[in-house]
Amino acid sequence: MAKNRFSSGDGPSQRQLRVGELIRRTLSDVLLRGDVHDPDLNKISITVGEVRTSPDLKVATVYVAPLGGTLGGESAEAMLAALRRHSGELRHHVAKAMTLKYAPDLRFRMDETFDRLDETRRLFSDETVQRDIAARDDDEGDDD
Repeated sequence: MAKNRFSSGDGPSQRQLRVGELIRRTLSDVLLRGDVHDPDLNKISITVGEVRTSPDLKVATVYVAPLGGTLGGESAEAMLAALRRHSGELRHHVAKAMTLKYAPDLRFRMDETFDRLDETRRLFSDETVQRDIAARDDDEGDDD
């Protein structure tokens, strides 16, 4: 298989990034307007954090989270189940907004970015870490 001479292969291509962002915006708008008629989806404000597409743009993995915090495990699973149940309808909305040859298959996953940020903040606020940071700053200040 020929390799694209402009691609370094280290990450998603510009086209993948553009298509992913277009899908993210489209899904955000559809969910915000409540175009999908499901009480389970309409009672939750859903944030579409990121969309990653496969190199052939036929599969899009959509990372979602409830707006304003995390739901319990059962509620998060119910949200994902509702999105998966209506993936065909959501795919139709995405296809109308795009001019691709194929509408991508949508796969939904929980976005855990915010949970990782909370953990990182907790680690940085730890007394031991603060002491190490202060010690490092003092060492760099002595070099002047």
